[in-house]
Amino acid sequence: MTPTLPIRRCLQALVLAAATCFLLGAQSAPGGANAAPSFPEDPLAARSRPPLPPGQNPHGMRIYLRAGLKSHAPGKHDYPQFLADWSKLLTERGAVVDGSFHSPTAAELEHTDVVVIYKGDAGYLTDREKIDLEAFVRRGGGLVAFHDAICGPDPAYFANLVGGAKKHGETNFTLEAEVPYTIVDRGHPIMQGLTNFTLKVDEAFYTMTWATNAKINVLATAVMAATPTAIRSGHAGEVVPQIWTYEHTLPGGTAPARAFVWMQGHEYVNFADPSIQPMLLRGIAWAAGKPANELVDYRPPARPGRQGR
Repeated sequence: MTPTLPIRRCLQALVLAAATCFLLGAQSAPGGANAAPSFPEDPLAARSRPPLPPGQNPHGMRIYLRAGLKSHAPGKHDYPQFLADWSKLLTERGAVVDGSFHSPTAAELEHTDVVVIYKGDAGYLTDREKIDLEAFVRRGGGLVAFHDAICGPDPAYFANLVGGAKKHGETNFTLEAEVPYTIVDRGHPIMQGLTNFTLKVDEAFYTMTWATNAKINVLATAVMAATPTAIRSGHAGEVVPQIWTYEHTLPGGTAPARAFVWMQGHEYVNFADPSIQPMLLRGIAWAAGKPANELVDYRPPARPGRQGR
């Protein structure tokens, strides 16, 4: 049935009014008339997302922990325990943490500010892993390496990522001995409040390969203990950097990158040393390009009561 004239006019008026309201709304919205219309989020979709752990900071620095399988005797080189302990510690310190026993993929690195490596011989990288890691560093991604993470088959290559590295298979370590630190750069934010101190038992490296495209900034050195290995190699008593930072831009890079290295960690208990742990937290934050004390000073919000679960 064809609508009568009054009904047609009424329908035309309604269509015109609706079109006018839509255009006025689009022009007043961000993006003007070309902006896509926005719709309220589907409540069912919102409820389907997993809830954040209570107290987690979703806006914290994004840290990827690169660990490895356990090696050495009990209490030494405990990479799996580091992944477990520090994923919890860093989350409690306001970070967003991911991690695994494999080198991070390109997709994982897209959401990462800094990669923290505690894994033996981490310098052994496939061609694909090198490409992904180099792309991350070229855009300003940070690297942190602990203990023999700086060991591998091509120390010159890895040194140009973290400032210094050592050759796998060579006698270039003191074994278990004291590591007496002399703080060289007391003004660096990573070293704030630290004075010279000694780790009673750990391992130090010598015969290092240093980066050539930029120089490291030495934070602390140590005298190599007179262990049998150091005596045989002629390095006992030598002063060698053990803690440093490294700032550089890889060829083709779009942003400068930062690296922080602590050469110890042979004894896993030293990660909890009251002089060491805050320094490591500051080193991670610094390498991520964040304020050095962001992790140290973080205070989590009050956790909700049962009604918020």
